[in-house]
Amino acid sequence: MTGTAHSETSDDGAARKPVQLDAVGEYEDLLAERDLVLLEFVTSGCGICASMEPVLGAVARSAPGAVATVNAGLVPDLAAEFEIRSVPTLVVLRDGDEVARLDDGFESAETIVDLLETHAPQ
Repeated sequence: MTGTAHSETSDDGAARKPVQLDAVGEYEDLLAERDLVLLEFVTSGCGICASMEPVLGAVARSAPGAVATVNAGLVPDLAAEFEIRSVPTLVVLRDGDEVARLDDGFESAETIVDLLETHAPQ
């Protein structure tokens, strides 16, 4: 899904989906709207990244916060800001500050949801 964080949910509260961030401005808009954000950095042609798509979909439906995907090759400024060295890399932000990072490859939805719940504002 391409677009801003506004497309994360429908007005009737339908299931949330990960948003795709295609520009630094979209990332900044997301941070302004949400206090807990999971960024997944990927690249085109990354097999593990592709296998994470359904996992991130499940996370977006059940976890607190916003879930967004960033193609590091298409948004290199954002990848550089987070010093992305491998993909997939998952970065958890709370109030705009990085609070956790997973960069060991494939992660389960349960692991990611637990991580987000740990860092969710009370």
